[in-house]
Amino acid sequence: MAQRAVVDIRSVPFPPVSIPVLSGLAPLAARYDAFILDLWGVIHDGIAPYPGVLDGLGRLRAAGKRVVLLSNAPRRSAKVAAELGRMGIDDALYDAVLTSGEATRIALTRRDDAAFAALGRRYLFIGKDGDRDLLDGLDYRSVDDVAEADFLLDTGLGLGPEGPLGVADYADPLAAARARALPMVCANPDLAVIRGGRREACAGALAQHYAGLGGAVLYRGKPYPEIYRLCRTLLDGASTGRVLAVGDGLATDIVGARDAGIDALLVTGGLLADAWGVDPAAPPDPARVAAACAEAGVAPIAAIAALTW
Repeated sequence: MAQRAVVDIRSVPFPPVSIPVLSGLAPLAARYDAFILDLWGVIHDGIAPYPGVLDGLGRLRAAGKRVVLLSNAPRRSAKVAAELGRMGIDDALYDAVLTSGEATRIALTRRDDAAFAALGRRYLFIGKDGDRDLLDGLDYRSVDDVAEADFLLDTGLGLGPEGPLGVADYADPLAAARARALPMVCANPDLAVIRGGRREACAGALAQHYAGLGGAVLYRGKPYPEIYRLCRTLLDGASTGRVLAVGDGLATDIVGARDAGIDALLVTGGLLADAWGVDPAAPPDPARVAAACAEAGVAPIAAIAALTW
């Protein structure tokens, strides 16, 4: 019998569809019981909350909505919650924070995934010094040489004397790791974020490069399904149809929500505004939104410039 061809529908061009552009959250609030909100590009820019965000969060809470902040930050959830407090984002405005760093730590603690269970206990850390404590207290040992490592722990690009390092600065250690067939654990799948209006590369950019060398990469974070399973436990079993995910990353926030069967709202004032070179506070062009969503193979229920009420 001839073998039937199997087509991955995610590889098929997605026809442009009309994506409504809203001026605020108010029209959607009554339709959902729980909200999964991205942080960078939606709640804050890495330095301060965006205008109107605190009011929007306050109104969601006043309406009795559950709110989980879901971030591809490569650090513990408690550290991110503390950072939010320093930005003036009070913990009364949300129920919980879940980070890709926390999801990575959970995976390395439980080792109930076959790929994680196969990892050794010695890792070469890649990232900023402030994120070195991700695995503190666990039965793992950080080493300083690729030759001693069982796997790479990628939390992002570190800092050099002249500022943030680039992917090219890691060419030699990554090539050496690939020669030893070391797996990489990526604690932040994002390729980039916008910090204070400037674009910065993230751990996902290093992981993408390593995968391009033929290296094996294990991800935890959006858009991968495990972090959404963890997130659902924080929402007290809210019905999938009554949960709305909000994010500015088409390939992470919106694709992740799609694959988890959750409605999504696209915020255009973060990564897309930077890519398009437009005012992040300006209402997005519906045609441009439709084209970008079609290219990504997603159909969010609406688009919004910023998380305002």
